[in-house]
Amino acid sequence: MCDTLCLRTNAGMVFGKNSDRPPAEMQVVLRHRSRQAGGTLDTQYLRIPDAGAGQVVASHPAWLWGAEHGFNEHGVAIGNEKIWTIDDPRAEPAGLLGMDLVRLGLERARDADDALSIMTAALAEHGQGGSGEHGRDEPYFSSFLIADARGGWVIETSARTWAARPVGDGSSISNRITLRNNWTKASPDVGPGSDFDRWRSPAVPTSIADHRLAATSSCVTRPPGAPQATVADVVATLRDHGSGPWGAPRTDVDPASDAAAHPVPAASDDDNRHITVCMHIRGYQATTASTVVDLRVDTAPRAWACLGSPCSSIYVPLFGSAIPSVLGDPAQWQRFARLRDQVEHDPDGLAQVRHTLAPAELELWADADAAHTAGTHQATAAYAARANARVDGALADLGV
Repeated sequence: MCDTLCLRTNAGMVFGKNSDRPPAEMQVVLRHRSRQAGGTLDTQYLRIPDAGAGQVVASHPAWLWGAEHGFNEHGVAIGNEKIWTIDDPRAEPAGLLGMDLVRLGLERARDADDALSIMTAALAEHGQGGSGEHGRDEPYFSSFLIADARGGWVIETSARTWAARPVGDGSSISNRITLRNNWTKASPDVGPGSDFDRWRSPAVPTSIADHRLAATSSCVTRPPGAPQATVADVVATLRDHGSGPWGAPRTDVDPASDAAAHPVPAASDDDNRHITVCMHIRGYQATTASTVVDLRVDTAPRAWACLGSPCSSIYVPLFGSAIPSVLGDPAQWQRFARLRDQVEHDPDGLAQVRHTLAPAELELWADADAAHTAGTHQATAAYAARANARVDGALADLGV
């Protein structure tokens, strides 16, 4: 699962993504330094020629080479989504994971158009294949959202087949094919004017994604006369439980008691409305990490990342050159996971969790704004150190 969106602002583009993964899977934010071209590169399942890399900040499941989402020094942000198509991912040999393609795009691209070319060329050469979950045979195909300060692309794939359209003033994607004949670029096997929806699996209900797409799309497309959405608006959307930015997480429905037998959440009496942007499906999927990136022309990106579920976590500001170490610490991820578990077993307790976490988050945002205004590496590094202490203190106050 996952949800990804981007929207245009007066200054550029804001990108956001929730990464929905197995609930116990740790995910951390790492900075990868630039690398010269030459030799070979070990992706999750393949060894490929190494074209070199620029600096990247990416969020990874702890076992995975590839990335769920991230951004690079050139102001390109990318995230991926699991989608179901008429092609069988189990029939594909080992290839690149969707997360591998995210990281390769981030390492090699200088803008969104460049990322589209790089990722689709890698897809054509190496294909998609291999399990996307640790300890389980769970291969799948992906869709992607690429953004930079000037625009971006939605790409949807099935094996080596793909189609893409520009994001325009903003777009959102989730766990279903959304393209019809509105694509503008595609692989050679997609004929002119083809409806890409014919690659969508008819066996999987679109309702697993449609309600979440409605929530993210409402953030992207503002009513006439409404102010432009902000980073804070995107964060609120990523905390949506189906009733706006907050509301209690739905934990009364557990459609995947045997996850291996239920690769897709089963239909429910409320048309899968329990599958929300901030996801809580016990035993199957939860939001395990989230990131928002502010992409501006001729300015280094700024980002806000949280460990675990957005509702019971803190969006910690970070800079490409100064990342609070709490975001890369699996032990800290586990503390936020314990908070998520508490909230799922006692949804009424979310208010007390937010009573502690919300002030800490506001303080961190203000501190990071001041460091950004100062404009020095010393200021951002000092902010990062304070952020670690502030997050640790908030978690200690909550007893985790």
